[in-house]
Amino acid sequence: MRVIRYHEDARLELLHEVRFYTSISHRLGERFDKAIRRAEVLAAEFPESGSPYKHGTRRIFPKKFPFSVVYTTYEAEVLILAIAPFKRKPGYWRTRLNDA
Repeated sequence: MRVIRYHEDARLELLHEVRFYTSISHRLGERFDKAIRRAEVLAAEFPESGSPYKHGTRRIFPKKFPFSVVYTTYEAEVLILAIAPFKRKPGYWRTRLNDA
């Protein structure tokens, strides 16, 4: 299984969304966090399982939330580039590939 690493901006997106959902309901915040964690595990164990996406990346769609986990894979790790909301402009995170 590959190691999971977050781009710093993706980590901030995750924290922001967990806080947002927790402000609505503590249980909802926990559900969102668990959905993202399940997506991480799936990407780490089966990196090719995510849908091919832009700029050589892949994405996984956590159930019941309007987000995708955008990632790229390397030999020993999975780099999560974005916790991307469906309503945001597609590919807004692409410059993060340069930081990897």
